[in-house]
Formats: sequence, structure tokens, C-alpha cells
Amino acid sequence: MVTKLHSAFALSMLMLAIGTEAEAQSKDRLVQCRIESGGKVALNGPCRFMAESGGSFGLENADRNKPLLGDILTMSVSIISPDAAEVRGLTRAGINSRWGEARRAKSDPACWDGSDFRICAR
Repeated sequence: MVTKLHSAFALSMLMLAIGTEAEAQSKDRLVQCRIESGGKVALNGPCRFMAESGGSFGLENADRNKPLLGDILTMSVSIISPDAAEVRGLTRAGINSRWGEARRAKSDPACWDGSDFRICAR
């Protein structure tokens, strides 16, 4: 009886994990990214867009085995109010670097403008 319960529990956890992974992948899609930093284009090309709740999103290289740019593996744009977001970059060393607050660009809603950076994902 205990073995059957353990097996059933293990199977249900596996199905949950598979479902969660499939759901996460279904929210991922390749988009055109443009990231500017310090007035220079740091990235202009395809990247993986990972939708999160409330309009927040993450970006990573289209090739998940490579960094997004420089030492940065992923960028996160976390919505804090309708037109404002907190932007961070996670480095290879595990450092979660704060880029700062960004505002949705009025001229292009696919872009977020910070004090010295711009992130666009279309």
C-alpha cells in the first residue's frame, strides 16, 4: 500500500513538473530585441521572451547556452505600476545587477526607457 502511494505521488509530481515546464515553454517565444546601454546598441537581434504574470517578462539569448549580452544571462523587466518597471540583469556569476527603473516609451509600447538604457522586445 505504501509503495503504491509513493508511486502515485511520484507520478503525480512528475506530471505536475512536465505540465509546468510545458506551460513555461508555451509562454516563451522568439522576438526581436534591441538593448541600448550608455547610448550604444548592446544587442540587436533575436532573443527569447519569457512572459510572466502582470505583464512582466524576462529576456535571454535565443540560444539558451549563450549569454544574452556580455556576462548577462537574463534580463528581467518587472512591472511595478502600469507604465513603470524595475529592470535587472542576472550575470554568469549569479549577481543580480540592478539597471534601474524604466518607463514604457510613449512612442513605442514595446520599449522601456531607463535613465541610461532602453529595452525593446517585439
